[in-house]
Amino acid sequence: MDWRKIPSLASLRAFEATARLSSFSKAARELNVTHAAIAQHVRSLEAAFSETLVVRQGRGMATTTKGAALAESLQSGFSTIAQGVEDLRHFSENRPLNISLTPAFATNWLMPRIGDFWAKHPDVTVNLNPSINLIDLARDGVDMAIRYGRGDWRGLECEALTSGDYVVVVHPDLIAGRTYNCLQDLIDIPWVFENHMTERKSLIENEGVDLAKVKTSMMNTNELVLSAVRARLGMSSQPLALVESEIKSGTLTKVCSMKDDGLGYYMVTRKHHETPALLTFKKWLRRAAKT
Repeated sequence: MDWRKIPSLASLRAFEATARLSSFSKAARELNVTHAAIAQHVRSLEAAFSETLVVRQGRGMATTTKGAALAESLQSGFSTIAQGVEDLRHFSENRPLNISLTPAFATNWLMPRIGDFWAKHPDVTVNLNPSINLIDLARDGVDMAIRYGRGDWRGLECEALTSGDYVVVVHPDLIAGRTYNCLQDLIDIPWVFENHMTERKSLIENEGVDLAKVKTSMMNTNELVLSAVRARLGMSSQPLALVESEIKSGTLTKVCSMKDDGLGYYMVTRKHHETPALLTFKKWLRRAAKT
């Protein structure tokens, strides 16, 4: 298709609306432009074709024979475009939600709760994609990412979901019968860290622990860290949101609390790209985070 041979879309829309509504004024109101703009577009179209397309008839406008033929073709074409747009919008609004989240958040926070969402919203399909890799929401077709940080990712909508409170946790067997007031009292117990979470080491050192003098193990993912703690291999600092249920059940013991203001899990989305299904899921997440 050679677009250079096709008049501007604005002039074609103006003419189609005029022919369908038999009025410059009605066409102007529908397209939210002035009467003069509609008339100018139609006249420019007539000049491009060297044909009269509309003539005044009473207080309105009527199409000529050639104008009526063009109007019919335009109405058919615009209807096809409108249907294609509507089909795509319907597909976008009804396709499964694609949610990216860290494996630890998926396993420890979301999975114990997601059954409630499925029960309340069986019409919304949610695909969970656990990963610690950096993603591009638009390029990777992701509707929402749930990530840990300060919510300062530029160009994206970031809404806090859980607090950034940290706790040090350990298997209860490792401290059974022991008395402690601070982390220094447990200096003989090893530490387990995730490779790229260096800020957690800083939090521990701020509590007076010299990590260079204690045994530490590094894991590739936080899920492995938590598995190691459950297996009595050491202590770990964790976001409270990830281990709160295990602390309540007694599976893990909280040694102490720490706070790093601003850190937390955030719901990260693209601006102006929220489908009804995504809004439903976000609303449910907010309620789940309060319980």
